[in-house]
Amino acid sequence: MGYRFIRWFHELTKEDIPLVGGKGANLGELTQAGIPVPPGFCVTAEAYKHFIEATGLAPKIKEIIASTNVDNLEELMQNTERVRELIKSTPVPPEIEEEIVSAYKELAAGGPEPAVAVRSSATAEDLPEASFAGQQETYLNVRGTAEVVEAVRKCWASLWTARATAYRQAQGFDHFAVYLSAVVQKMIQSERSGVAFTVNPVTGVRDELMINASWGLGEAVVSGAVTPDEYLVDKNTRRIKSKNIASKSVMIVARPDAPSGTVKVEVARHLGPEYVEKQCLSDEEILELTDILLRVEKHYGSPQDIEWGYEKGKFYILQARPVTALDKLKGEEKKEERLGEAKVLVQGMGASPGIASGKVVLVKSFDDITRVKEGSVLVTTMTNPDMVPAMKRAAAIVTDEGGRTCHAAIVSRELGIPCIVGTKNATTVLKEGMEVTVDAVRGVVYEGRVALGTAAPEAKPGSQAIPADIWQELAPVTATKIYMNLGEPEAIARYKDLPFDGIGLMRTEFIFTDHIGAHPIYLLRTGQEKFFIDRLAEGIATVAQAVFPRPVVVRFSDFRTNEFRGLKGGEEVEPVENNPMIGWRGVSRYISPEYEEGFRLECRAMRKVREQYQLTNVWAMLPFVRTTWEVEQVLKIMAEEGLSSNNDFKVWIMAEVPAVIFLADQFCAYVDGFSIGSNDLTQLILGADRDSGILERMGYFDERNPAVTRAIARLIEVAHQHGKTVSICGQGPSVYPELTEFLVRCGIDSVSVNPDMVVRTRRLVASVEKKIILESLRRLK
Repeated sequence: MGYRFIRWFHELTKEDIPLVGGKGANLGELTQAGIPVPPGFCVTAEAYKHFIEATGLAPKIKEIIASTNVDNLEELMQNTERVRELIKSTPVPPEIEEEIVSAYKELAAGGPEPAVAVRSSATAEDLPEASFAGQQETYLNVRGTAEVVEAVRKCWASLWTARATAYRQAQGFDHFAVYLSAVVQKMIQSERSGVAFTVNPVTGVRDELMINASWGLGEAVVSGAVTPDEYLVDKNTRRIKSKNIASKSVMIVARPDAPSGTVKVEVARHLGPEYVEKQCLSDEEILELTDILLRVEKHYGSPQDIEWGYEKGKFYILQARPVTALDKLKGEEKKEERLGEAKVLVQGMGASPGIASGKVVLVKSFDDITRVKEGSVLVTTMTNPDMVPAMKRAAAIVTDEGGRTCHAAIVSRELGIPCIVGTKNATTVLKEGMEVTVDAVRGVVYEGRVALGTAAPEAKPGSQAIPADIWQELAPVTATKIYMNLGEPEAIARYKDLPFDGIGLMRTEFIFTDHIGAHPIYLLRTGQEKFFIDRLAEGIATVAQAVFPRPVVVRFSDFRTNEFRGLKGGEEVEPVENNPMIGWRGVSRYISPEYEEGFRLECRAMRKVREQYQLTNVWAMLPFVRTTWEVEQVLKIMAEEGLSSNNDFKVWIMAEVPAVIFLADQFCAYVDGFSIGSNDLTQLILGADRDSGILERMGYFDERNPAVTRAIARLIEVAHQHGKTVSICGQGPSVYPELTEFLVRCGIDSVSVNPDMVVRTRRLVASVEKKIILESLRRLK
């Protein structure tokens, strides 16, 4: 029959993006080129346009989006959710539904109803200049006419996710000139699947292609649920240059107990224990897939990002799109100057090691952060929590002010981004758009691209050909626990295989700024407390689930008043303090009538993680403690919210105010342990502002100062006398190996360091412990 709203793959080419979006057009182009593609059809963008206009949704959506501040995360999420609910609650017009049902039956070719994948394909998607990959929804293993129609409507709704809406805004697309087609494709029940790049996506070398492969459906690889095998192939010689065989513990398959949907299962149970470490594709299969991938690249004439599946002895191409994050260099590397010819522009303190080149973006106010793109060098006077989203995109960060314990330094180290602080004049010397090389190992910014070698932080598991379990076994055993500091929850995916014993400090501030965006009291006043609890719980659970059963010590919020004011609604409830660094923060805030209800929300989020998610490895830490009576009051509030210390729930306090050191014996009566915040402790003992680059350059701010080390030794001694544990989560051990040795000799129970220092610290601690044993043996002789 002739269709108005349906186009079959064999009727489409790459020129049909306005009709069926990038994904649909590419599948049509591949089909016409003779590439093995599972059959299917597209519900055109015209159908979506007809749906929102015929049902009267168009003006309602425009009104909601026009009143939305896209830069306000909380407002954006709320309003886009309203749009999606409007779409999902509006019936599909019969003229569209009838065609979808008819095409689905035609795809069945007289047989039983087939399982299909229903994928979103936006008309501004998979373009050479922008990639909307993953912005909209995909529904797998959908079976039945009513289910297919519903999946198409859900795809239409996903055009209005917060992420997709923000991305269109950032890329300069008109929200109402982008439409959505739904691709309905016969489901390949992949025995093996993955993604591939016809260029090395890490180095940009165009003579190499990279294949990722894992068991089951490709959703596991695309979503990051599993670390896949990685094969690197020379495109010219068809020689397999390297293979990294990963430990593949889970896979995604069609639900065996339902007609539709997918489920995650354990590889060991589903296929057998030997498949966890088994090479997913044989060498012959790698080369067979390579030939198909090269055909796709040759057809398009440019590097491609490709999803593939393998079923019953045959490879299928499921998607193909241009590689957008690749320098357009025709294979040659950018010209780099030698170090001897390089011009030094500014100098400062290397706060987060690494080397990166890119173009300067000057950030003078919050409005400027949207100009920071992937690979930019962010240059500013000093960063603040509002800038974290932009910092994640930056290749490097350079500031005028600050020392190695300032916001920029701490966040950059946790994100693994090269950072130089305290340059004094970077914002005046470095010009917008200037290309520079940031050497954050030596604290120097050079003009242009300079060949400096590789002085980046040490490699992480997954970037090398050593499986995670072997990596763990190679790590030395230590009596002193090695913990890791973490801020951004999503970063745990990169670091979870490092040989650490737990998370010694998980800051919640990243969740407040990135995932919530609003002040807790504002959310309470506007009836959005559930939103706060759910978002905070989700962030904590992301980390706790990844490292279970290793403990995760979650520090309740420790924003200062000036930082809290930056959240939505914060200006209405936060006072202006002359010295917020030692003002209304930490426990003094939690027990105040002005914030107590906000703290109770934080407690409820933690309780939800422990009880509903059963992640009982989550512990609590109280920051900036000053007195025993305030600890007594805050523990009472926590108990009322269902959080009381017991065998599997510990409550620690930060030891960063000297009062905790002097009265350690009294504090021991209330808590299970202490964690030394060496940044604030040094600041308050020495009277040296931790954010002052001047004092740091003059040598005032130093955790190795005898006054500081004597205080630490005193705390460890008293705590152990009372059977309490002591950890340290400040920056000191991440910077000074000799401080780590001092701590081990004092008998500290655990040392928590930044991710890039975990392996090095474990080796150092093991060496010190052996040295202590040898010294003891010598004394006995």
